[in-house]
Amino acid sequence: MAKILVADDEADLEVLIKQKFRQKIRDQQYEFIFAADGNEALEKILLHPDVDIVLSDINMPGMDGLTLLSHLSVSSPLIKSVIVSAYGDMDNIRTAMNRGAFDFITKPINFQDLSLTMEKTIIHVAQIRATLKAIKENNILKMYVDETVLNFMGGREFESSLMANEVIEASVVFIDICCFTAISETESPDIVVKLLNSYFDIMVKEIIAQGGYIDKFIGDAIMAVFRGEYHLDRAIEACLAVRSHIEKLPVVAGISFSPKVSIGINCGEMISGNIGSANLKRLDYTVIGDTVNTAQRLQSAAKESQIIINENAYQKVKESFTCKKVGEVVLKNKAQPMSIYEVMD
Repeated sequence: MAKILVADDEADLEVLIKQKFRQKIRDQQYEFIFAADGNEALEKILLHPDVDIVLSDINMPGMDGLTLLSHLSVSSPLIKSVIVSAYGDMDNIRTAMNRGAFDFITKPINFQDLSLTMEKTIIHVAQIRATLKAIKENNILKMYVDETVLNFMGGREFESSLMANEVIEASVVFIDICCFTAISETESPDIVVKLLNSYFDIMVKEIIAQGGYIDKFIGDAIMAVFRGEYHLDRAIEACLAVRSHIEKLPVVAGISFSPKVSIGINCGEMISGNIGSANLKRLDYTVIGDTVNTAQRLQSAAKESQIIINENAYQKVKESFTCKKVGEVVLKNKAQPMSIYEVMD
């Protein structure tokens, strides 16, 4: 059952929604929760953390809908919001989208359009949560691939499937926190680890939100993989969001460090499989190949706050994203110079 929070100060809207969706409510497909403004909406989410989507007006007493969006993007990134407002001008739409709104519907409400939008949003949330669950399960397998687990999961048949390898088409991302090593030389280990984990948390949320998964943490860097439709577009969207969130972080008191990231993205064929030692029962489900190596080299070529792609990726996304040619660089183990581009937005 999908749980939907409606934040709107119009009292008659609650009655109208209950009438229009009475069949789905009776069939226990939808459960609606109502709040009069953003403050009450946040209180309701604390009581109902399993809320899937939020339908929110913009103009409300107390906390308005745009401010509510800002809070949700930080405190509840898995909840997707749809703005339902009479203020349908482009400025409000752009502001709402920049603050994380999944969609925008204008009043007076077309309930057929609202119903379709809700269904689409609920499916999107379900996909994100399924990806998150798969990541958790995958991480458990990475840690405990031994005979006990293999037998529990289906014995030799599962073990054979676990060892299967395949060639996939995907995008791979390397995100590095610039100059973070310097902190480890001046701060206590506890501070270093807490800071690094807080940065990783922000990155992981944005990667998961775009349907990617974390392949591995490498020191103060992340390697992520995006598969499926529009995998390169989703990888870039995630990286733009990561860069934006990281650069907006306040400076931690007593630590003169303002975090920045350098990012390399590449797409193409790569081998996906379990790499490691079967004798030690230490296997890492990962991707390897020239596409992956090139992505890491592109990250090495990126400067602070740069998202770098090559010519091949640029040709695929040039109509969707603003890119600027950086020039040609010589990457390690590449015989010819490579043209690289910076993704601006």
